[in-house]
Amino acid sequence: MLFQVGGQGTRPTFFEMAAAQQLPASLRAALTYSIGVLALRRPFLHRVLDYEDEFFSLLMLVLETHSLRTTDASFSESLYGLRRRAVKIKAMKDDARLNPGDGIQHSGLEKRQRVLSVVFLVVLPYFKSKLHSIYNKEREARLQASLWGHVDERFDDADIFDRGEDSVIPRGNLDMEASVRTRLTKKIQKFIGACYPLLHASTEGFSFAYQMLYLLDATGFYSLGLHALGIHVCRATGQELMDTSSRISKTRSHERERLRGPPWLKALQGALLSGTYTVLDYAQTGLIAAVFFFKMMEWWYQSAEERMSAPTIYPPPPPPPPPQVAKEGIPLPPDRTLCPLCSQRRANPSVITVSGFVFCYACIFKYVSQYKRCPITLMPTTVDQIRRLFHDV
Repeated sequence: MLFQVGGQGTRPTFFEMAAAQQLPASLRAALTYSIGVLALRRPFLHRVLDYEDEFFSLLMLVLETHSLRTTDASFSESLYGLRRRAVKIKAMKDDARLNPGDGIQHSGLEKRQRVLSVVFLVVLPYFKSKLHSIYNKEREARLQASLWGHVDERFDDADIFDRGEDSVIPRGNLDMEASVRTRLTKKIQKFIGACYPLLHASTEGFSFAYQMLYLLDATGFYSLGLHALGIHVCRATGQELMDTSSRISKTRSHERERLRGPPWLKALQGALLSGTYTVLDYAQTGLIAAVFFFKMMEWWYQSAEERMSAPTIYPPPPPPPPPQVAKEGIPLPPDRTLCPLCSQRRANPSVITVSGFVFCYACIFKYVSQYKRCPITLMPTTVDQIRRLFHDV
């Protein structure tokens, strides 16, 4: 069995597809870290972090739409020189001994496939991220409830509250709508908390299965989404890259020709259109540079950060040796639950900190007050070094 790790042919390797799939996550991590650093000096940027999912999805919506429209590939796939091709299976009955890819023909993407590609690339990951955040909140709420009990059980909410001196207004009538909305929200959160693990496990299982089949060259679809859309990801040839560049230039020039209005308005619209394309090009280039810079710095500082952040774990020190019983001291009883002074079962057990032996509190307090020493080791001590034990072992 051969694993496809080489770079021959139009079929991308598993590592190319995996790198293209992980690029949006790396891009998001780089942008989140950069905005977090800038927010230390510009507090208004914390709003962007509060709506991180929405801002990143909007950014990816613009990038993916522009990339699919111009290159027939997602944003990350275009960076690796990959293109999406619609799959058409051609029935061939002449020869039964055909390779799996002999009856497959590739063509350009249709408009429906581009739209659905944006849905699979942007919309579904956004909803999955929101479901994941709701699940985490529900899990934390259940953990707190298991430790501290429900909020409703710990705090008794009053049914009425006073407004002024004479007016008593029932709270239930005022908060009826809010309470219904709160209960509905809690039910939805509980439903998501119960169903999300199964949904997440199913998606991850399908993803793992397709990746293993792709790695073993058993299928041409890298993911379930590509299979549902009927799309293969192929390497772009040199001619296709040149055709893409010329097509982008023709599309932009055609859009400039479609501008209507007076000459000054056409010039203004053309300048705005050119500026938009320039911003998109620079944004794409800047994002690429940010991702590669972030990955390089992550690789560079990863080992150093691990060494600095990881606490130094030393082996536990050996326990100190037990104190020696003095020859003139009181011998220890064979039963450790007995007090060495009265030879009875200890009452109110107390320990002397200088030696660690346990006595009855009344016995040891009377002995130390009179002799100023431990009765077993004869080490000097005071009544201030007697400690009460609340669990007799």
